[in-house]
Amino acid sequence: MLDTTTFLTTLYVIVDDFAKANLSQAVRPGPRSSLTRSEVITLAIFSQWACFQSERGFYRWAARHLRAAFPTLPARTQLNRLVRHHWGAITAFCLHLSKELGERHSAYQALDSTALVVREAKRRGRGWLAGQADIGWSNRLGWYEGLHLLLAVDPKGVITGHGLSPASVKDQRLAETFFAARHKPHRALPSVGAQTAAPYVTDKGFEGERWHQHWFESYGAAVICLPKRDVLKPWPRRLRRFVASVRQIVETVNEKLHYAFRLSRERPHALSGAQARVAAKAALHNFCIWLNRQLNRPALAFADLVDW
Repeated sequence: MLDTTTFLTTLYVIVDDFAKANLSQAVRPGPRSSLTRSEVITLAIFSQWACFQSERGFYRWAARHLRAAFPTLPARTQLNRLVRHHWGAITAFCLHLSKELGERHSAYQALDSTALVVREAKRRGRGWLAGQADIGWSNRLGWYEGLHLLLAVDPKGVITGHGLSPASVKDQRLAETFFAARHKPHRALPSVGAQTAAPYVTDKGFEGERWHQHWFESYGAAVICLPKRDVLKPWPRRLRRFVASVRQIVETVNEKLHYAFRLSRERPHALSGAQARVAAKAALHNFCIWLNRQLNRPALAFADLVDW
């Protein structure tokens, strides 16, 4: 168990080393920023712990406890703007950690989607993220208004890529964009991560022989998907249970994001804010796995990693 100072210092050192070695020098017009890029990334990632009930809660805590480490801490609104501005750098750091943890050598990657709620689905009016968020179905929540978060996870629980879409987008359509962006990287979709030769293990939301054939022929993405029980040739029970057990890792990661890193309580007002928060949560998740490895602890033992 680490105290908050040790955890934060370690995070900053790793972020700063990564930024100096892998990111180009940021040049912005106007006055010099109150925080360096490494400081912004560090605060963005650290602020995702669920013990901070919200961004406001984290800022109040930071103003009381982190003034010595960050004497130029700006106003909360300015800090939020800086975090959104450095979304690409936060995403790059998350994917850098996944490479450091050896995700390219994994036997498979589990693919799954989860809900990112914007507001109560039954409320009237256009609301936040109008034209970007809409109504979708979640097995965890039922009908909700918000976004769809797609995650790719290796067998150790490392997040290797993620993407967002409106909640109404079907899993197959979301996977189509995800695989296409991995096959031919696009600057607007850096969070999907690198292409892999490992197969993807999915649930029934990604079913469809034509989809699977198309993904393999077009993008080299082999998909292993549990068929529905009413198909003409159902899989044997032992095989179904094995595939379900293999997929359990992505369910565990979803739970970590929702409850250890506050995803279930997020209510983003802008798409850039949603992208930055999700990237920071994924980066914190991968960093905790990296840190646990250094300390010879179980990879996903997050609850007692920091002594609050």
